[in-house]
Amino acid sequence: MADAKQPTPGPFDVMTVRELVELMDKFDLSEVDLNHGDQRIRLRRGKPVIAAPQQPLAYQPAPTYTPPPQFADKPAVTEPPAAGGKKLLEIKSELVGTFYAKPSPEKDDYVKVGSKVTPDSVVCKVEAMKIFNDITAKVSGTVAEVCVKNGDFVEFEQVLFRVDPS
Repeated sequence: MADAKQPTPGPFDVMTVRELVELMDKFDLSEVDLNHGDQRIRLRRGKPVIAAPQQPLAYQPAPTYTPPPQFADKPAVTEPPAAGGKKLLEIKSELVGTFYAKPSPEKDDYVKVGSKVTPDSVVCKVEAMKIFNDITAKVSGTVAEVCVKNGDFVEFEQVLFRVDPS
């Protein structure tokens, strides 16, 4: 049977597919698509290519950050003159946290307008990281103004009280 004719390989013959894969590798091809009559073979290698969008993307500006009102920059106030030309001294927050005017909800405020204070007088508490910190007056005089409300968030160096030193 040495005279018998060998059929020519078709597009789906294993040897043909191997040769196509070698050619794809040799020539760095990512896809081969062959048709032979009603038969078809498609070979792909590598990651699938994602087509770019047909329409250009609309320009969208980057979002901007707007701080909440309680964090907005507050103008620095330095000892404003009181009525009658008196200079008031300021008691400022020593840390960032929540302002408490009372030692506990059922008790009275530490100080009110008209209260006399000395440098060692506790005027409020500021809670920071679950720790309640006493804030002392550090000045002597009479409380002329309470600048924040109980439960307000306060910033470092924010004015809490104004005191008339006379």
